Amino acid sequence: MEPITTQHELSAAILRLEYQQSEDGKALKEQFHLAYNSVKPANIILDTLKNLGESSIIKDNLFNTSVGFGTGYLSKMIFQGVVNSPIKKLLGSALMFGITNLVAKNPEGIKAMASKIFKLFGNHSNEEDQEPETY
Repeated sequence: MEPITTQHELSAAILRLEYQQSEDGKALKEQFHLAYNSVKPANIILDTLKNLGESSIIKDNLFNTSVGFGTGYLSKMIFQGVVNSPIKKLLGSALMFGITNLVAKNPEGIKAMASKIFKLFGNHSNEEDQEPETY
């Protein structure tokens, strides 16, 4: 920086420094607000859940577990039916637990089997839809 020799140069330097201080203050306040918002408990939880939701491994595990629970519950309802026998309830719960674990631990096999079933029904319904036209 050049030495200040006149009153006008001094005033200009003071204005420049005041402007720089103002800009630095704005940047500091903005940084403070960002830091303050990042340490709020609600934002920490939301960011964590957002990061978890972006992980494909967690999505796959959540999907596999959900399918397992759904399949287990459905099998329990089918097995128990409308009879309210205590033994049937116990066996239904055991069946639900077993099927839930089986589906959750073997998702690739279940997905392959479901894909084959969907293809089978998909091809069958497509054949029915394509009736030969007669004139």
